[in-house]
Amino acid sequence: MTKIAFIGLGNMGSGMCANLCKAGHEVRAFDLNADAVKVAESNGAQAAATIAEAVSDADVIVSMLPAGKHVLSVYFGEDGVAAQAAKGALFLDCSTIAVEDAREAASKAEAAGFLMADAPVSGGTAAADAGTLTFMVGGPDEAFTKAKPILDAMGKNIFHAGASGNGQVAKIANNMLLGISMIGTCEAFNLAEKLGLDAQTFYDISSTASGQCWSMTSYCPAPGPVPTAPSNRDYQPGFAVAMMLKDLHLAAGAAKTAGAQVTLGEMAEKIYADLDARGHGGLDFSGVMKDLKQELG
Repeated sequence: MTKIAFIGLGNMGSGMCANLCKAGHEVRAFDLNADAVKVAESNGAQAAATIAEAVSDADVIVSMLPAGKHVLSVYFGEDGVAAQAAKGALFLDCSTIAVEDAREAASKAEAAGFLMADAPVSGGTAAADAGTLTFMVGGPDEAFTKAKPILDAMGKNIFHAGASGNGQVAKIANNMLLGISMIGTCEAFNLAEKLGLDAQTFYDISSTASGQCWSMTSYCPAPGPVPTAPSNRDYQPGFAVAMMLKDLHLAAGAAKTAGAQVTLGEMAEKIYADLDARGHGGLDFSGVMKDLKQELG
């Protein structure tokens, strides 16, 4: 049994925290949202009123936070994790943040005498609840070795991507590809329908042909072929437009810094930014299909 502090109990963090409890770890949960803490308690965690209370004797601190500024503040602000945690504790941040923020956090942790790993996730809320997430981990070998048994309780695919920040690199590159492929998949299904080919028939053909991709076979944006896809529950997320847009912003920023050309990534960013600006940020990202059908305002 490992003593774990879990900070950040949102849509993803709640399920992740619950799975750590199911695995038999002693978990203290902290969030600014009192209702979220109550849910964590109902799933077997101990409630913590402050960060200090959560991390005081924890072996591992796991966080799932909105952005890099929150990660840096929670870990290294006054009365933050680094000021309160026991020496030797592992900092394990599962947030999706900018690569440079992850590397700054790792540097600050090392300077304070702590190991830190960035371990962003893929899989969405369903995988978070089911404990089947994919983790992309950046950090030194020692940090990855300590992190893996904890991550195993929350996911089924754990990859060491290399040095600090490389977990974020893998995440934003992957999700840029996902955003691009989802838009292309939506356009293909919409074209097939406009030309008189129904979604199921097109799916049966393309899913076994060269157009096959995850956006089609696991998360089909056309209602019908994949019963578990958000398209069959009126595009309720899932993975929301606003979350995809966040990842595409991160990818665009990183690409600019690195001097990498991401023409399709920029086009995808514009499409999701337009959906978000029109008030559809809470729609599943496969809801591009509804927009192509002119079903959105």
